[in-house]
Amino acid sequence: MWDDHEVLDLVANSLYLLVVLSVAYVAGQWALRLPVLPLREIVVVDREGGKPRHVTHAQAEAAIRDEPIGSFLALDLDAMRRAFGKLPWVRTVTIRRLWPQALEVTLEEHVALARWGEGMLVNIHGETFSGESDETLPQFDGPAGTAGDMARRYAVFTELLQPLGRRIGRMDLSPRRAWRVHLDDGLVLELGREQMTARLARYVRTHDHLLARLSPPPSHVDLRYPNGFAVR
Repeated sequence: MWDDHEVLDLVANSLYLLVVLSVAYVAGQWALRLPVLPLREIVVVDREGGKPRHVTHAQAEAAIRDEPIGSFLALDLDAMRRAFGKLPWVRTVTIRRLWPQALEVTLEEHVALARWGEGMLVNIHGETFSGESDETLPQFDGPAGTAGDMARRYAVFTELLQPLGRRIGRMDLSPRRAWRVHLDDGLVLELGREQMTARLARYVRTHDHLLARLSPPPSHVDLRYPNGFAVR
């Protein structure tokens, strides 16, 4: 083998290439730690490229204050993504480098649909999240894990109530999955555990020529009867 010059040349070339690659790797790791191309700017925008509605500049700065920023090339984007994802109102985070020395952080913020329990909110996807809002929102109360179902029912019930010009102020779902809807005028509708959509549609159909004529107007309508309803 040692008398075979071709084999010796191949071994020598392989060793040389290995040394070159090792040196290049070490040099690359060393270069990443140098203050070359320091990060100059972090731009935080919403999904439309505008200013986030709920996340402030101070909150964005605080989110990464304890993160090792380093140079533009050595940024740990996953760590930064997790840091921004912990902020209230943030649903998803996308981060990309803007050459030569900037970073763009795109935040998808929750869009609040309703209040949930004590101090929580429900977004339009039926997901609960922690946040504060001054908006006038309906209240959802139900067993854990039912926010998504309540959000879907809310959309259906809201559409059915449009001819009456009424809005839902509160929805309750009992542990036995019985539905109760409180309208914005104070009226309470008992929908029960089945055929909720059909029962509410029946209420809307009969409202103008029957219920609206009652004096005084009812405060409670029980729609759980198969062929009618009870009022009080």
